Parts: sequence; structure tokens; C-alpha cells
Amino acid sequence: MPIPTARKSRLPRGAFPVGILLAVLLPLILMPLASIYVFAARSGWQGFVNALASPEAQFALRFSLLIALLTALINGGLGTYAAYVLSKYRFPGRDALNVVVNLPVAIPTVVVGTSLLLLWGPIGILGQFLAPLGISPMFAPIGVLLAHLFVTFPYMLGAVKPVLDELEVTYEEAAYTIGASQWTAFRFVVLPALRGGLFSGALLTFAHSLGEFGATILVSGNLAFRTQTAPLYIFAQFEAGNIEAANAVAAVLATLSFALFFALMRFNKKGARRDNV
Repeated sequence: MPIPTARKSRLPRGAFPVGILLAVLLPLILMPLASIYVFAARSGWQGFVNALASPEAQFALRFSLLIALLTALINGGLGTYAAYVLSKYRFPGRDALNVVVNLPVAIPTVVVGTSLLLLWGPIGILGQFLAPLGISPMFAPIGVLLAHLFVTFPYMLGAVKPVLDELEVTYEEAAYTIGASQWTAFRFVVLPALRGGLFSGALLTFAHSLGEFGATILVSGNLAFRTQTAPLYIFAQFEAGNIEAANAVAAVLATLSFALFFALMRFNKKGARRDNV
């Protein structure tokens, strides 16, 4: 008599845990993101274009892109320098400094905005001396840039420092033995090895700056045609009941964020393939 064999399940392996994950993510992430495009489609293409064609929306988008670009460029240099110093030098207080430069990730962005106001505002520690001179960093584009630099600084540092920590010091030492200066060794030995970290850090910094809200609303004053970024424009339009205008800009920001993270994922996959070869 043939021995009965166990009946194989028709479901592929992992279907049950994947189903649970999708059931959790559907209302938590997927449906909220999809709702942006559902509402954008309700008014039709022409309504979507008309909402984006308003001068306020165009200024907010251009201003956000400019601030995000400047933030990525400035923090690209500052973050790389900080990562190099913290990785290559040993000095008293190094661990404490490493914690301090990563604090913006843990501090609420509203607290960041408050701290900047208390320092650079009209009654701030330094701002009170600048106000009589007619210099007011707060409620101006420079204040928005300062807030974005503060909030996004750890992203470039976190992308570059692990690469420097793993980089063999023998390459730099070999460059020094043939007469290279410290800058020459950094330029031709260290910097090429940091390309992946710099690209990842710049994309993360740009994307986070593009959507920054908490600190920006405090230091900018949310002034249309002056300091109003795209997230602040969305907030103001929702408060005014102009859902179509708010949702149109939100859809643009969401699409830009998807594109940035898709590019980052593709880049990381290519880097992983090169490492495995």
C-alpha cells in the first residue's frame, strides 16, 4: 500500500508573514500616500496644472528646491569635513563631540526652531546686538537656510563617516611617502573612495530639506513670496480650505521624494553588485 505523502501547501513560502506586513502597511503608509494622487486626479489634469500655476505655489516650490540644493551643497562640505576630523583624529572629547553633531536627529524640529530664535531672533542672545544694525537672520531666507542646515547636518555625516572608518589608512600613508601633502592625499586618495557616501548623503540631505517643516515654520514667519517653502504653502492652503492647491503641491513633493529615494536605492544596488564582483 503506498504511503500517503504530506500535501504541499499551494501558498508560496512566506505568503502569510508578507500578508501580515502588507495588512499593517496598507493603512499606515500605502493608503495615505495613494490618497494624495487620488485627490489630485479628482480635479483632472487641468485643475492640477491650474493649482500649480499660481504664483504662490511656483514661488514655494522654487524656494524649497533652492534651499534644499544649498543645504545639500553646504552640508556636503561641512559634513565631509566633520566626518574626516572625527574619523582620522583622536582628541579629548571626541566621543562627546560625535554625540553632539548627531543630536539634531533626536531633537524635535520645533525645538530646533525655538533654539535658533533664542539665538538669532530680535531678542536672542546674538540677535539683540544685530537688530540695531538692521541685520535680522530670522524671518528671512537666511534663517530658513540655517534651520535646514541644522536639521540635516547628521545625514551627510552619517553617510560619509562609516566609509572613512573602513578606509585603509595605508593608502594615505603611501601617498605621504611619495611626497603628497595632506590635501593632495585627501583629494586623490580619500575623496574618490567617498563618492558613494557623498552621493547618498547629498540625496538624503536634499530630500529631508525638501520636506522640512517644524523648524522652518518658526524661523521663517511663513511669509508668502519671501520665506514660504512648499511644506509651509501646503499648511497655509489647508488652513485656508484650499484643498486642491495644497494637494497639488503635496503631490509634486511626494513624486520628487519617490524619485530621489528610487535613485538612491538603484545607486546602492549598483554599489553592492560592484562590491560582490
